[in-house]
Amino acid sequence: MKVAVIGATGYVGGRLVPELLAAGHDVRCLARSPQRLDLVDWRDEVEVRTADVLDRESLDEALVGVEVVYYLVHAMGHSGNFEETDRIGAENTRRAAEAAGVSRIVYLGGLGDDDEDDLSVHLQSRHEVGRVLAAGNVPVTELRAAVIIGSGSASFEMLRNLVEVLPAMVCPRWVTKTRCQPIAISDVLYYLVAVIERGGYGSEILEIGGPDVLTYRDMMDRYAAIAGLKRRLILPVPLLTPRLSSHWVNVVTPLPYGLARPLVDSLINDVVVSPERDIRRVIDREPHDLDEALRRALSRVKDVNVATSWMDSARYATPASPMPQDPDWAGGTVYLDTQTVTSTATAEQLFAAVSGIGGRRGWYVAGPLWTLRGALDKLVGGVGMRRGRRHPDHLRVGDALDFFRVEDYDPPELLRLRAEMKVPGEAWLEWRVTQVSPTTSELRQLARFHPRGISGRAYWWVLLPFHKVIWKLLAERLAAAAESVATRAQARP
Repeated sequence: MKVAVIGATGYVGGRLVPELLAAGHDVRCLARSPQRLDLVDWRDEVEVRTADVLDRESLDEALVGVEVVYYLVHAMGHSGNFEETDRIGAENTRRAAEAAGVSRIVYLGGLGDDDEDDLSVHLQSRHEVGRVLAAGNVPVTELRAAVIIGSGSASFEMLRNLVEVLPAMVCPRWVTKTRCQPIAISDVLYYLVAVIERGGYGSEILEIGGPDVLTYRDMMDRYAAIAGLKRRLILPVPLLTPRLSSHWVNVVTPLPYGLARPLVDSLINDVVVSPERDIRRVIDREPHDLDEALRRALSRVKDVNVATSWMDSARYATPASPMPQDPDWAGGTVYLDTQTVTSTATAEQLFAAVSGIGGRRGWYVAGPLWTLRGALDKLVGGVGMRRGRRHPDHLRVGDALDFFRVEDYDPPELLRLRAEMKVPGEAWLEWRVTQVSPTTSELRQLARFHPRGISGRAYWWVLLPFHKVIWKLLAERLAAAAESVATRAQARP
């Protein structure tokens, strides 16, 4: 079939595309930033179109000739009202699918009882998106899942970091009472592919989950056992509200507050598959149990084989958002700091040092200050430094890198990072590498800051003396690191 995947740059979408290709389908990927797919392994096997669910006209053009649409986008964790954003996106997609003559929409939503009075805002929104998609003439298959266990998933990373970081924790009482039915990402992908290979059915809601129904405390105990950790001491108390718990998750795990809050809010609701909607009634597959799902996820993390991550979802930009190449007259004041160093390393060696920055390697200068900046960012609801990077050596556009995101990547010449920490403005770090002679290369490092209001200007000038020193040392030490690699390479027989 001709299949369109809306959300191919996200956690589930990025893993679904190769599964659809393996099943023989013709895949078209729709993305707001198509360049983020340039370096994925399957890029040459798919068609890529620029489209945004908030731009109806872009969808109309991108869905022409498509039989099945996978709707895998979610605004949770981005700034603004995610419920309204998701509602508009679903409405635009439904209308565009009707106009294009699409035969089916497949949507991955969230488990939860429709009739429950205190259903979380997050789960209410997930169910509303399903209703909006199904309100038209195109049949919709809505799969509902609870916690997805897989390397890089938001739920798995929250669980992993809480258990590994804290030998003891105080938790809200519902952690020991609320029931959940987690499912492995491999089973989610299997079901997503299998549902379009059935025929002769209208709109439906199918619920998916693994064989285990357990509490969140049980899940933490199981993770500790699988990871070879001592059983964590968990003290349930009635005082911790979801709001307070969200701040705690924000501080301890890589998840920012904007993503942690709706996830934690949803933990107060039982999310268990109902017998009448169980997908196993129509698709014959016995999903993996929690222990096996955890083992698989941990194995991929240890092997640095994380294909997609919750971090792949970048915040929404607006047409008014400044770009780093904008001149002063295009967007107001832009502050610059430029550092240029020469190196005896080759351009490729110098660029390798630049593109390996961050994560476990760190930032080469003032490590404690970077750590402190990340901690302060987490305290005010930012992303902090705990995200690290997807791979220690390889990057691609859209990757998260500590509290930056890769905005442009053109090896061995250009790497540009956009800051995602909380700052009063927009900030970028950019490196350009040039081979100026057979024995010399040049690194040009550029820090740009587009201030917002008087607070943005004050931020730049107050920190400028520290930044001047840090940026200069950073450029010099990147060149030194490349030269060290070059020296070792020359010493090899």
